[in-house]
Amino acid sequence: MSDAYLEDAGDRLIVWNGNAQMRGALSPELYAVIAEAFVKAQEPRIRAVVLTSQGGFFCAGGNLNVLIARRDMAEDERRTKIDELHDLVRLIRNSPVPVIAAVKGGAAGAGASIALACDMIVAEEGVKFTASYVNAGLVPDGGLTAHLARMIPRQLAMEMCVLAQPVTAEQMRDLGVVSQLCAAEDVVPQALAIVDRIAKGPRVAQGRIRAMVSRAYEQDEAAQLDMERDGMAWAAGADEAAEGIAAFLEKRAPEFGK
Repeated sequence: MSDAYLEDAGDRLIVWNGNAQMRGALSPELYAVIAEAFVKAQEPRIRAVVLTSQGGFFCAGGNLNVLIARRDMAEDERRTKIDELHDLVRLIRNSPVPVIAAVKGGAAGAGASIALACDMIVAEEGVKFTASYVNAGLVPDGGLTAHLARMIPRQLAMEMCVLAQPVTAEQMRDLGVVSQLCAAEDVVPQALAIVDRIAKGPRVAQGRIRAMVSRAYEQDEAAQLDMERDGMAWAAGADEAAEGIAAFLEKRAPEFGK
């Protein structure tokens, strides 16, 4: 089984993480496939990117054997290696189209970071999100603490990171972090059903909306109001709005991108 590969399914891209023997641990192949996906995501035909796994686990994060090998590196070299992971997280966060994580088996460490960086999460019932860095004397990376700070109470984030306490998909669903829970065999189909809904909408407007929502957690209200002003000023003159408004007035379904 390949460590990772990209499925180009017409209007959607599916990143399949393999490496099942290592529970989908991060690999150079996975890094390359994710980078390839977000280059292709710039194409107008692409409406969404789905991140999922071939085996029974979404992603177990970093390979501890690799981290052992990095011990002898200079600290600046280790920073460079960590930046490679952070560049992947930035690709997800800055995607021009929605990104959906389809989580089977569980997500641990940097695997949890990658899942939480996505716009929506479909998860298998009963799976756990874990951040047990502390058990190995390590600290979180991949933007995990930033994601948790925007998504869950501080005390629960402390339990997760300081005590290595797993958080279940059901808890994440109750907090609004996980969009849907389902059986393992339904995780990818449910994620693709979300893509079907996305594909009926206005691609450029959706991309701007996802950027607005993301930035709303990071900038002050004045900057957000300016972003909304500029976005609406653009949208009101765009072809997507012309079609959407006409369809509403004519009581028909809009045909975006036609």
